[in-house]
Amino acid sequence: MKYHQTFKQAVRHQQEKQARKGKGRGLPWWQLSLIGIGSIIGAGFFLGTGLSIRLAGPSILIGYLFAGVTAYFVFSALAEMTVNDPQPGSFRTYAKKAFGSPYGFVIGWMYWLSGILIMSSEIVALSTFTQFWFPHTPLWIFTIVFALLGFGINLMGMQNFGKIESLFAMIKLSTLVVFIVFGVLFLLGAIHPSAGNTVRSPGNFQLFPNGITGLWSALIFIFFSFGGMEVVGVASAELKNQKDIPKTGYGLLITLVAIYVLSLLFVVLMAGWRAVNASESPFVTALSAFHIPYLDSIFNVIIISAAFSTMVGALFSITQILVALADDGDAPKKLEEKNKRGVAIYALLLTAAGLAVSVLFSFLLPKTLYEYVTTAAGVLLILNWVNILASHIKLHPTYARKQGTYKVFGYPFTSFAGIAFILAVISGGLLHRNERIGLLVSFGLMFAIFLCSKWMRRRNRAATPRPEPDGPVFE
Repeated sequence: MKYHQTFKQAVRHQQEKQARKGKGRGLPWWQLSLIGIGSIIGAGFFLGTGLSIRLAGPSILIGYLFAGVTAYFVFSALAEMTVNDPQPGSFRTYAKKAFGSPYGFVIGWMYWLSGILIMSSEIVALSTFTQFWFPHTPLWIFTIVFALLGFGINLMGMQNFGKIESLFAMIKLSTLVVFIVFGVLFLLGAIHPSAGNTVRSPGNFQLFPNGITGLWSALIFIFFSFGGMEVVGVASAELKNQKDIPKTGYGLLITLVAIYVLSLLFVVLMAGWRAVNASESPFVTALSAFHIPYLDSIFNVIIISAAFSTMVGALFSITQILVALADDGDAPKKLEEKNKRGVAIYALLLTAAGLAVSVLFSFLLPKTLYEYVTTAAGVLLILNWVNILASHIKLHPTYARKQGTYKVFGYPFTSFAGIAFILAVISGGLLHRNERIGLLVSFGLMFAIFLCSKWMRRRNRAATPRPEPDGPVFE
């Protein structure tokens, strides 16, 4: 009896020791929010918003508020599914549960492919901006260096990855906050442009200079600024407390919308929407009248950090999706194996191979054709939001019976409204030739993945041995 009690005490002691050991593991909710911000705010916002401003004018501010509301609907749906049914494959696993294995196959590989294409565009941007300081160095050298750095960070494990991504997020947030403070000081008259330079007066603020169609055609680019939000769902398995998922997402979205809207408000007030062009960062345009020393180099560093952290975040999320695909038999089983740091080495290597092919195409294909493909990648990311909302509509009744867990306010109206908003935004891309072709390419990629899923199922059925009959067989 005494031995039995001693044994129980030893077991209890070991369990407490393991609990203490694991207590500090996992990410706090605020760090996951920062990881999400680091993955979302990319070079496209600092550089590419010039095109959106030219299309929409000051109404771009309304567009970002609209995109923020839609992103809130999407994340609320994802948060409910994640809290009630935590899954390592996140949205891809919920798609499979809601609509079956073929649908889960298509969604998983669609997300992986779009992530590869976005990573390649970010790494090309990184190399191009770095060449600003080293004009005689070939782009492919920078491409290899940044790729190795990105993969090295992912090989360090989740804890170190989280710290590095949080640091990049703070750099980007700090930059935009400083710009907003600069804009406030300008409006208050505390800061003046250099002699011989003028900036736009806040008066005569025309909200829709190009009409509603201008805003409508810009919305697809505005929504791209929120692309990558799914990384929070994919990385939610690393949270210390799964119940903090809603807090994580709302902190991320409130921060993003506030920073986006306020920074672009001051761009429009300081520079005027007509002064902005697609070939220059609108932030550089707004600050150019003040003759800030080394302004080009400062924003070059910021854009490089933005592109790099977006690439690293995309690399993490699509690798996790590959692991989930392998776990369900939709990819080779070898891809789900992890090392001592919890890193799926083989999934990371396959992603590296995919990235290498995509970057090679970026150098070989004509520039216009490559832009169509990268636009298609952004469309695939936004279409994945439709998948999240549709999965939520189907799966919500299974969570409704659970007591004391997170539930979406306004179901099912928020999910249906989110789908309608996204489809309306994507249809706005039909107004311009480049976006129209990008849309067609995205649908072509989805159809190709669907055909692959059909081929895989037929191959698996052919490889499965048929059961032997129980009784004798008579010819």
